[in-house]
Amino acid sequence: MRLVKQFAILVIVCFIGEILHALIPLPVPASIYGLVLMFIALQAKVMPLEAVEEISDGLLGIMPLLFIPSTVGLILAWEILKVHWLQFLLIGIVGTIVVFFVAGHVTQLVIRIQKRCHHE
Repeated sequence: MRLVKQFAILVIVCFIGEILHALIPLPVPASIYGLVLMFIALQAKVMPLEAVEEISDGLLGIMPLLFIPSTVGLILAWEILKVHWLQFLLIGIVGTIVVFFVAGHVTQLVIRIQKRCHHE
């Protein structure tokens, strides 16, 4: 029952993200709104980590399985994609590097902010 409750919390946060996506005229995916809401709720201690920790760990454990459908979709669309395979490869490589760079810098910024808050 505990996992069902934790999963329900995640679904509710995702649903609120969908609502925000429909209401806010920005090109931001609903999942990003949900992630930001969850981050704010956890940081502000509105929601304790224990409320979603177990289900989150479980979902992270099966994350590679969640990529199988999109990978199969790409394989099935090979006839369409093969004309532009080099562009897709380059976009994938550059996109990955940009994501690593941004994620690293954001992580460092958050760590610096947390250190400042703990020292004050």
